[in-house]
Amino acid sequence: MAKGPEAFRSISEASGELGVPQHVLRFWETKFTFVKPMKRAGGRRFYRPQDIAVLAGVRRLLHDQGYTIKGVQKLHREQGLKRFTGEGETEEPRAAPAPVPASAPTPPPAPAVERPVRDRVIADHEAAKARLDAALAKG
Repeated sequence: MAKGPEAFRSISEASGELGVPQHVLRFWETKFTFVKPMKRAGGRRFYRPQDIAVLAGVRRLLHDQGYTIKGVQKLHREQGLKRFTGEGETEEPRAAPAPVPASAPTPPPAPAVERPVRDRVIADHEAAKARLDAALAKG
């Protein structure tokens, strides 16, 4: 029997709905002050629909968009919860770019990295990694 959209979710149901393990939800509670599920006697967590929406936003920012925990905390401080629930994501219309005058010089193309230079840089990085691995192995 499926729950209605307004029903509270247990941590296992929330975990399944969001696609993250239960321990991750508990961890997010410690890192994000705005994640506050209801707790019943015995410490059982129950997530309201708005909690699920916020957690889905946190998950999207961390897992899909590559934000760090500190980055998500900063977004919350600057933009509030609207950023997490998707309410603040409407894209504002952008102004058309200013026309470039015909007399404006065109910038030169960016220089391409020559293959030997690139290969030498890669070799230097691999050698440095090998030295670091050897130093750590001696450790």
